[in-house]
Amino acid sequence: MAGLPRLRGQRKIMRASVVLVVILLLDVIAKSILPTRMEPSAIGALDAVLGATSLPSCSLILLADGITSPSTILKAVSSEGSSPRGVTVMEVTAAEDGQDGNVTLAMLSHLVDLARQVRLSSWCVRVVVVSHDPAFLVAFAESSLKGRLLVWATRLLVVTSLTLPQLYALLPAHWTFSMMNTIFLNLEKTPSNVRASVYIYLPYSQAGAQVVRIASWSPDRGLQLLTELQLSAEKYDDFQGATIPVTALPYPPYWVEEEHQTANGTTVRIYSGTDGELLNSVARALNFTFITLQIASWVEAVDKVVERESFMAPVYHTVLPQRLERFDMTYTYEYSFLAFGMKKPGLKPRWQSLYYPLANQVWAAVLALLLVTPIIVLMVIRLGERRDAGSRTGAGDVVQHMTGMLVGQNLPRRLPTTSSSRLLVGAWLVFAFIIGTVYRGNLTAHLTLPKYPPRPETVEELVEVVDRVTRPPYGAAYKDFFLGSENEVFQKLGELLFIGPKVLEGLQQALKHNQAVIEGRRYLEQIIAENFSQPDGSTELYVGRQHILPGLAAWPIPHDSPYRPQIDLSIMAVIEVCCRFAQERRVAKVKVFDHCQEFCVNEHTSLRHVTAE
Repeated sequence: MAGLPRLRGQRKIMRASVVLVVILLLDVIAKSILPTRMEPSAIGALDAVLGATSLPSCSLILLADGITSPSTILKAVSSEGSSPRGVTVMEVTAAEDGQDGNVTLAMLSHLVDLARQVRLSSWCVRVVVVSHDPAFLVAFAESSLKGRLLVWATRLLVVTSLTLPQLYALLPAHWTFSMMNTIFLNLEKTPSNVRASVYIYLPYSQAGAQVVRIASWSPDRGLQLLTELQLSAEKYDDFQGATIPVTALPYPPYWVEEEHQTANGTTVRIYSGTDGELLNSVARALNFTFITLQIASWVEAVDKVVERESFMAPVYHTVLPQRLERFDMTYTYEYSFLAFGMKKPGLKPRWQSLYYPLANQVWAAVLALLLVTPIIVLMVIRLGERRDAGSRTGAGDVVQHMTGMLVGQNLPRRLPTTSSSRLLVGAWLVFAFIIGTVYRGNLTAHLTLPKYPPRPETVEELVEVVDRVTRPPYGAAYKDFFLGSENEVFQKLGELLFIGPKVLEGLQQALKHNQAVIEGRRYLEQIIAENFSQPDGSTELYVGRQHILPGLAAWPIPHDSPYRPQIDLSIMAVIEVCCRFAQERRVAKVKVFDHCQEFCVNEHTSLRHVTAE
């Protein structure tokens, strides 16, 4: 029971962000036998670099390979100049003879997961990795990338003693060392003492990608900078005109590709559309050009982003929790409105069309008068015939004549002779004229402007009517999202959702079958207008009035991309410039972004100039 209060006290100390020392010893006996590879004089080099790159409010995660003693390393981090707020020390024992190296790799992956938990619970973190084994450093680079240990704000210091050929081959070969905020402190032992050099990898510089020695340390002179660069220099404020790969496919009106011939006969590809112009503005701001990788589908486009072969997919993607599990998203620059399109309900040829021009009550009144009026007329005619002793008129003839006058036939050859009978026939003719005129007018209007059956306009109506809903392969995350929703309508929509055909193929199927297509509203309207519109502007398809899933849109980007802050800042600058132009021209706020894209393009706005202002 004595250990329980102590554990609670440790938790309080962690929450108070005071010094925390956690030493994971995986092989205590081996640690006491193995020699220490880090000379005491090298502690000064580590202390100097940590003091120049760390803040007192930052915690420290120390990872050793089992050869360097943690107690030796702690001397460097406990000095006055670089004393951190908390220290987490982790040690991985080296693989013994005959032991599978996968055991060490699995152990390292586990420690990286623990280190990430420390990073997520800390305000500021610095990571120090101490190893003189290139294989261990390679394993750490792979594990840290897979375990998402590092972000740009998390500075990584690697303490090692590699030869220059090993160092120059290791840094550009791994994303963790080349792209992240990584510093290499390479120890160089001399006969008298230990010297050290500080290296970083610059993926974008005026001389191209290169390993740069930016500082040196010696016991007598201390830490000296050799270049204008700081120890934690920003790598992505200026891409120095480099060409970066992106993945995109035509997706109007967001991404449009056109080929033009220049004066010398060469063919160049021009990218336009809202996202194309936005990327052009970002490229001008950060001083880079871009090329689109050859891809066959949007699934492949996103896969290359996940694999870090593509820097981003600069086309409108809706932000979904399922997508964030595979990649990050840039700044959300536009609202995303998911809509559905399907075939308009048609009118089938049927005899009931003759019945629609008049209401049910009118038909009932006409039928009643058609039954009663011939009887009254017949009675009046019979009274006149009895008084005049003339020939009798048959009842069938009266009904036939009255019905004929109602439908617009000729008057009977023999008209009644009495004034009362003629008055009734005249009243019937007036009634037949009014009813006939109204019927013909309504029938003409009905045939000219037919009344279509009600069509689905909401998600609730959609799931009750259609047999299937289709979505292109890049929308597979929507099915998981709908099925995992607590909303019954979304759950039913997820059951109806079929992932497979492209938007154009899905709309073609919707013309033949009882199904719908869900896609972004603007893109869906664009496809229908370009491929399914008649010369008079009419179309058999329509887009539902209600938005299925209103949300936010951004660009897919690899997890923990170090250049994301610069991309986000540039996108925000474009939007601010657009809003400024929109306000000057008094554009409605609900349409600011759609219109301000044209303003930015027409005015040839330079982000670099706007940022300077």
